Amino acid sequence: MNLTELFQSQLSGGVLEQLSEKTGINNTEKTSSAANAVFSTMLGAISKNASTPEGAESLAGALDRDHDGSILNDVMGYITGSSQPDNTSTTNGAGILSHVLGDKQEEVMNAVSNATNLDSGKLSSMMTTLAPIIMGVLGKAKQESGADAGGFSNILGSVFGAHADGNPLMNIVTSIFDKNGDGNVMDDIIGGKMGDMIGGLFGGKK
Repeated sequence: MNLTELFQSQLSGGVLEQLSEKTGINNTEKTSSAANAVFSTMLGAISKNASTPEGAESLAGALDRDHDGSILNDVMGYITGSSQPDNTSTTNGAGILSHVLGDKQEEVMNAVSNATNLDSGKLSSMMTTLAPIIMGVLGKAKQESGADAGGFSNILGSVFGAHADGNPLMNIVTSIFDKNGDGNVMDDIIGGKMGDMIGGLFGGKK
């Protein structure tokens, strides 16, 4: 399953141009590069969250409940605001970022901003806009794969590994989450202020 291709396909048909305009980047090439960086970053954070049985179950629940992929039926409408899902949690990009990145949100955004040469305001707007689409991509992929929580977590892990290989940005993001420098991101996520993140994103309010 190629999640990258599934994500990139959502930016076709004028969507990339609309996203570029909405975020104030006004350059489709830069917007495309930044969107791929955001996707990799979010995928990394979510796959780490789902690497425990509890996290995997919580992710599966969130995808089934709030991010079933229906947002992908009209991505242009979502970006322009002309069409919105009835479930407000589906499009709550700020809430998704808050729960996924926790108290590291600003640090991660700065890292991605530096890597993409975009100012933090434009990068923040892009991440907020793309977060619901990325969750929708994961929801659609889960449905199409037919995988259970553990199986889908394994899929995410393999995709993240492919993204992380030779990707300097992934090394930066991983180091941000690995606060104690032991190479284990999950102990920092669960043990720190991000302890409520999994329950928030994958089981509670947005």
